[in-house]
Amino acid sequence: MNIQMEWYRVFYWTAKLGSLTKAAEQLHITQPAVSHTLKQLEGALGGALFFRSAKGVTLTAEGEVLYSYVEQAMQMLDIGEKKMAEMQNLLLGEIHIGASDTLCKHYLLPCLEQFHQQYPDIRVHVTNRTTPETITLLKEGKIDFGIVNLPAEDPKIDFRPSAPQQDCLVGHPKYAELARQPLPLAELHQYPLLLLEPGGSTRRFLDSYAGAHGTTLHPEFELGSLDLLVQFAQSGFGLTFITRQFITEELASGKLVEIPLTPPIPLRHIGIATLKNVPLSAASKRFIGFLS
Repeated sequence: MNIQMEWYRVFYWTAKLGSLTKAAEQLHITQPAVSHTLKQLEGALGGALFFRSAKGVTLTAEGEVLYSYVEQAMQMLDIGEKKMAEMQNLLLGEIHIGASDTLCKHYLLPCLEQFHQQYPDIRVHVTNRTTPETITLLKEGKIDFGIVNLPAEDPKIDFRPSAPQQDCLVGHPKYAELARQPLPLAELHQYPLLLLEPGGSTRRFLDSYAGAHGTTLHPEFELGSLDLLVQFAQSGFGLTFITRQFITEELASGKLVEIPLTPPIPLRHIGIATLKNVPLSAASKRFIGFLS
């Protein structure tokens, strides 16, 4: 049956108010328009829905049955509209974010604290994965957006640069003499080196940096997280590359010393990854505003 949703809306208000005139006023249309719509609906359904009298209209037995279902449908639509309004006003909703452990700790967590204070009713789910894994989750629709290390590329994803990151070479204080003047990158092979395991964006960035200057990095230890790199470096196992903003306390306390390199390591950025041509929820948009 070719029945329009608006016909049911006219039927609902007519039955609820018991009057064509009152239904017309409620719907901001004319009484003849209400009458015509009801005739169309009755014709499509093949039976009378109202008894008409001078006092108004009364539902037939068939009309009573239909009204019981239409009333539920209208109530559900009303609830849906209210929930939509709540989500737009950030009184309700969920956000699913993907990010690495390190970016969660040093970048995402402070923003989460601020956001939660202002919008306590928005539920936030964080999935901890590497940048390549986060991009995969995003393309699978399992997260709304990702926090990733740049550079990164994917034809289906927009990458928006956010906070800058400056990687630096650091080591135990026993390497302090190396900090007196820039260490040529070509001489780095003379010292034990600690790196992240292959496959992540940070390792690719560092390998690319070295390769661009005719050098290959040969680590003695390959570890699974930046926190482990920091711990191993503090214990004197060797030199490592760390984002300077993530080790300000260790540098200030002297637990680690920064060793300048020549040529210097290029600046890079944290990025916000979103699917191209896929709109974000109001909550996700507002949260990204906290990150920008």
